Amino acid sequence: MACDVLLARARQVWLEMAGVPMAFPADGDVDVAVSTGSRFCPPGWIGIVALGDAAIVTVPAGGWAGVVREVLQGLPVEVLTDSDRLGAVLPVAEVLGPASLAYLDEGDYRPAGLDTVDVVPGEPADLARLLAAVPADDADECGLADITSRAFVVRRGDHVVAAAGYRRWPGRVAHMCVLTAPNHRGRGLARAVASVAAADGMANHLLPQWRARPEPSRRVAQALGFRQLGAQLSIRIGT
Repeated sequence: MACDVLLARARQVWLEMAGVPMAFPADGDVDVAVSTGSRFCPPGWIGIVALGDAAIVTVPAGGWAGVVREVLQGLPVEVLTDSDRLGAVLPVAEVLGPASLAYLDEGDYRPAGLDTVDVVPGEPADLARLLAAVPADDADECGLADITSRAFVVRRGDHVVAAAGYRRWPGRVAHMCVLTAPNHRGRGLARAVASVAAADGMANHLLPQWRARPEPSRRVAQALGFRQLGAQLSIRIGT
């Protein structure tokens, strides 16, 4: 799959998530629309998704649409997911992100070598114990509690120390969820479990998506062949 086809497929995912008819402008600009049902930001927030050289933005009320459109149009796309720079032009009160958005084409896939790592199917109880053993922020970030796929895990003795799976999103997307216990990081375990989960998604004719804020997570995605195509940011406007 050529990069432009991968980009088009990724964009279609977020257009479905917007909840209203939108388009990524062909001229590299930004499309702004009112959507009370947008699924890429919390209710009442402004959601921004930049993919390639264009972006789409949903706002929660009509009164904000004109203001946001006027402020954002003409800005470089990379600025649209930079919370610090947006704070200079909008009264930003709270921020979620930015998170990078990366996607995997089967032709780019670089599976992890599993000669020394035994990845096996996991059970819900395995995930519950792993999630309970990490800081709350890590548990929330990884999304493992919400996967719809099977879980794939690495065990050390009776303990699960790494796990991955995916949640099925609109647009036939496998949204990747990966977590490694803090004292077992840096050993290639995240790549091992994510490799198997991504392969499972592709076997089910889904597009693997990797959304990440921490740099180590981005490096795991890159090692597996994911291409970073853009970023997502949610902001709440203050009064």
